[in-house]
Amino acid sequence: MKIVALLALSLTFAVHAQAQDRMPPIPAEKMTDAQKKAVADYKSLRSTDLTGPPWTVLLRVPDLVVPSLQLRLHNQQNSALSPKLTEMAILIAARHLTNSFEFNAHHTLAVKAGLSADVIAAVAEGRRPERMTDDEAILHDFCVELLQNKAVSDGTYARALGKFGEAGVVEAASLQGYYTFLAMVMNVARSPSPANATQKLLPYVR
Repeated sequence: MKIVALLALSLTFAVHAQAQDRMPPIPAEKMTDAQKKAVADYKSLRSTDLTGPPWTVLLRVPDLVVPSLQLRLHNQQNSALSPKLTEMAILIAARHLTNSFEFNAHHTLAVKAGLSADVIAAVAEGRRPERMTDDEAILHDFCVELLQNKAVSDGTYARALGKFGEAGVVEAASLQGYYTFLAMVMNVARSPSPANATQKLLPYVR
């Protein structure tokens, strides 16, 4: 019985440790001048306060905040891919890194952009969706192959190039890199998902 109790206690401790937020938001009174400037610049660019991950984590290196935000604003406003495909690419990266915060943050945006519930559910489960439009299928295969192999084959490249052009290919690749970067930062920080999160990703079986 003592062994069982010790195992249960160890499991409880492990779960608590895994859930611990290593880099919570920095109180305003503890921010450096550089951090305060980054917070002000963020608000100026986005017209909203810097209040949550990944930005609160990146604030540990203030010079990363604005350049990272500028990439996000580009993805929202000037992407060579449609909003639907942009959000799909983000979900794929979040799934690959098992980052529930990122997946939840973009789930609603993906639905609003026109990505079907079936496609989103398949991506969340780490499987290839059965019913995709042609552009969704080409983007999905490009992103997954790039994440898994760190490169894409000539055939995959040719299909993406034919559908999206060079700008779209660069956009798709950069989305995987950018959201992998953000997911890795949050995974290291163990940034918790919002309390109202609906998408809790299970470990990705490779």
